[in-house]
Amino acid sequence: MAVLSEYNYIMAIGTFFALLDAYNNGANDVANAWATSVSSRSISYRQAMVFGTIFEMLGAITVGARTAETIKNGIIPGTAFKGDAAVQMLAFTCALAGASTWVMWCTRHSAHVSSTYSLISSIAGVGVATVGASNVQWGWNNGKGLGAIFAGLGMAPAIAAGFGASVFMLIKVVVHMRRDPVKWGVYTAPFFFLVAGTICTLSVVYKGSPKLGLNKKPAWYVASVTVGTGVGLAILAAIFFVPYVYVKVIKKDPNVRWYHAIMGPLLFKRPAAPAGEQAIVPNYAVVQEDDLPSTRSSSLSDEDLRKGAAEDTIAPVDSEKAAAHAESKQLTYQELVAEGEARFHAKLRQKRGPIGWAMRLLHNNPIGAGEIYERKNIKTFFVRLPAMITVGLLYGLHYDIHAAQSGIHGTPEGARMERVYAHAEKYPNEVEHVYSFIQILTACTASFAHGANDIGNSVGPWAVIYHAWMYGEASTKNAPVPIWQLAVLSATISVGLITYGYNIMKVMGNKITYHSPSRGSSMEMGAAITVLLFSQYSLPVSTSMCITGATVGVGLCNGTLKAVNFQRVGLLVFSWIMTIPVAGTIGGVLMGIVLNAPHFKS
Repeated sequence: MAVLSEYNYIMAIGTFFALLDAYNNGANDVANAWATSVSSRSISYRQAMVFGTIFEMLGAITVGARTAETIKNGIIPGTAFKGDAAVQMLAFTCALAGASTWVMWCTRHSAHVSSTYSLISSIAGVGVATVGASNVQWGWNNGKGLGAIFAGLGMAPAIAAGFGASVFMLIKVVVHMRRDPVKWGVYTAPFFFLVAGTICTLSVVYKGSPKLGLNKKPAWYVASVTVGTGVGLAILAAIFFVPYVYVKVIKKDPNVRWYHAIMGPLLFKRPAAPAGEQAIVPNYAVVQEDDLPSTRSSSLSDEDLRKGAAEDTIAPVDSEKAAAHAESKQLTYQELVAEGEARFHAKLRQKRGPIGWAMRLLHNNPIGAGEIYERKNIKTFFVRLPAMITVGLLYGLHYDIHAAQSGIHGTPEGARMERVYAHAEKYPNEVEHVYSFIQILTACTASFAHGANDIGNSVGPWAVIYHAWMYGEASTKNAPVPIWQLAVLSATISVGLITYGYNIMKVMGNKITYHSPSRGSSMEMGAAITVLLFSQYSLPVSTSMCITGATVGVGLCNGTLKAVNFQRVGLLVFSWIMTIPVAGTIGGVLMGIVLNAPHFKS
């Protein structure tokens, strides 16, 4: 029985917004983190869902923090609530409401923001409403005040750009610029596994293992573990990975399979098979034959294009009127977008399974004329409801991320992305295949570290609300985090990534610059180094912002500003800046209204 059972409704509302914040974290932050790997085609979106779910939950449950900071980053004093547990419950409920509302709005409109920055800003707003602006840490405050947050917002992406560019230039000079880059890529792979393994281990030590306390070990211990892990990974790569890719991409053996890697050096003596014209490796090009406009439209009928754009809201348009309308004027951008969406929906309707059934049902049962409360429309709505739920859950599984990132042909956006891709040098798929394995390693490690560390940021307010509700005590410094809360939030983060992550991925990755595995692994390593650097100085930093900065840095390695879509970068920076005042205002206004609301005298 909870001590503050009279405030069950606050606990319920706080739980709702905590889950919404975690969902947004998965759909926004985690989606951006995996967008690099998906954009590079190192893994598919579905594989990112699987790996993201596994490593987020592993990080949170196995080595995640078991205590959470009551006042995130010390922005407001721990004595602000004067020992009143009920007011503390209310404050953190308002903070979660402010942060989750803003991030949900941004995710809906495909604007990437940091969930952690949103929560920090919302708590600052709550602090102003609770103890006044003079008691909020606006300055540097040893790297924990709002001044440090503002500084980190500008410094972190810029520093990540430098590190990402440095790593990629190393790959470019050592491998890409050689006369025979395939052999150089294969034989230097252990060195880059060494670099990646060392960086990933440092990430786990300093960011991804709060429970183990590895960051408190002596410097010699940390150095031995990290370098030793990197060297061990490099040795394993030399023994098993190099022979495997040698046979696959240099000897072009069409019969070698992934499980043959266990044979190690024996693969060098493998009987030579008839070599193919080219190695059997994935095509890592961003725009492929199936994505070209002529190919996308050729398989669909005029009827599909007429009906598809209106399938969710109104009845199909009359064919003669539609044809006359198309002839009378050139299609607008919105019409081109609707046409592209119609093609995609028509393709989904041809699929088997739940998604095909749901899309066909929605297409064949449109909402009719009149308002939704018309009797016929009410019946239609309930017929459509199971299909709408099915589409909401499964739509992301079938979404074409790369087609969305490359833009719509014939629009200003499509022309801009064609120009960006034209200024990016393309490298052989055989070389890129080597780095796809390194990128999977860096992406999974980053996900593990995010689950162990960043989920602690999300669970903090919820843990405070639960602790105050259950025991009637206001937490002044740290609140205990039950493992079930970590498990629930990590699962909710995964649901957000799976069901709605595509809405952020489609405007990241290749929407900023051309991606490939060698570029993507450099971006992720550059971002990881930046996060490690900032963590040593206890400066707040967003991993997703670092990824974005490293993306720009690697894009500039093409030697021209035209290889980066600075319009998209500008929109991202604008959304980052607006996070602080908007989330802070929402949280502060909610707290101010509820805390000072008039009420009947008892």
